[in-house]
This record gives sequence, structure tokens and C-alpha cells, in this order.
Amino acid sequence: MKIIAIPDVHLKPWMFERASELMDEEKLDGAVCLMDLPGDWGHGKDFDLYIETYDAASRFAAAYPETKWCWGNHDLSYKWGLDQSGYSSAMQGTVRGLQGRMADLLPAGNPIRYVQRIGSVIFSHGGLSDLYVREAAPSIKGNDVDGVIDRVNSRGARYLWNDESPIWLRPQPQYHPTKLFHEKAMLQVVGHTPVDGIGCTGNLISCDVFSTYPDGTPIGTQEFLVLDTMTWDFDGVQ
Repeated sequence: MKIIAIPDVHLKPWMFERASELMDEEKLDGAVCLMDLPGDWGHGKDFDLYIETYDAASRFAAAYPETKWCWGNHDLSYKWGLDQSGYSSAMQGTVRGLQGRMADLLPAGNPIRYVQRIGSVIFSHGGLSDLYVREAAPSIKGNDVDGVIDRVNSRGARYLWNDESPIWLRPQPQYHPTKLFHEKAMLQVVGHTPVDGIGCTGNLISCDVFSTYPDGTPIGTQEFLVLDTMTWDFDGVQ
């Protein structure tokens, strides 16, 4: 299966427009969005931009209903009412309403989750560590990947709002190198941590290449990850 990964959006509605074009141009089979739809430098009260972003995401969801969506920390700060950098209290009610509207568009059985899986590839905003799995699902055998993911996806803010969780983890070598869940058998694809280019370290692909510096300058190459979930071959496409 050949898919496109849409990393951290941060109020860039054009990302969904380009991803939609690439679905046809690259003859892709599916898509995964690592979310963080809200939150960007200096746009805490830009009502129109929030609306445009969620409208673009909703159009993409309607056009490609099998798309998998992963909660990010910036999404959940509004869902759970928890403050963090980039959170705008002025937009709290608006974002909650937009999140609810988008959730209603998704097919039954395909809600937004913390962790998603396609074959031997795990997708999440930050990464699923072995340590977090051992704490979250101590009674589930490690080879029961679906059982572990279901357990993690059933958890709430109390167990997710920490640096080890799949919405906050930064497992890249330059931040918090850690053993990933089932790392010899599963590939993981993450956003959350801005990088200057899509890259693979071990069985971890980091693809948050659309985030920017405070002045709006892109940190990364602004390419979309295109991944073959069977062979793990990947490329970046603008």
C-alpha cells in the first residue's frame, strides 16, 4: 500500500490541497494525517485561518474517507482544555466546535486516534515507546500489536499528557533517544519534532518538515512523505 503522510499542519490549509493533488499524481492508495491542525506563531486570534484550516481538513476527509488521523498535542490541548505553548484561549470554543464537526464527518469505525496502524507501520504524532507500552498495557503480550494499540487508544488525558506518551514523545537521537515499541518488526512514522528533512533512523521516520520559525521561515523542506507500507521504501514529494 502506497500512502502519503501529512505531518503537523499548524494552520496551513494549503497542505491538504497539495496532498489531495498528490493522491492523484502519485496514484496513492491512502493517507495518514499526523495532525496538530491548530497553533502557529502569531495567529492566536486569526479566526478565519482556523476556519480555513478545518474546512480544508474536512474536505480532504470527505474526499478520502479511509484517511487515518492521529491526535497531536496541539489538537488535544483544545479538546482537553490544557494550556501549552501555541494554545490560544480566545480560540478554545471555536476549535472545539470545529473538532466536533470534523469528527462527525469521519466514517463510523474510523475516528481520530492517538495511534494508527497499517500493516507493519505504526503512525502517531510523537512515537510509541516500549516504556510507555509496558506501563499502559503490562498484561498484553508485545506481539499482540493491535491489542496494545487498542489499549493506548482507550486512554485519556491523565495518561497521555506526559513526555513519554505518543502525543509528546521525541525519540529522535538529538532529543530523547528511546527504545520504540516492537522496533525490530515495526516501522514508526512520526511528526511533532521539526526536522530539516524527512529521514529514517533505525525504524523511525521523522517527517515534520512543514513547521516554521517564529518569523514564518520554514524549518524543513516542506515535502510530503510517500511511503510503501509493505517494503518501507519512501521518498519526499513536494
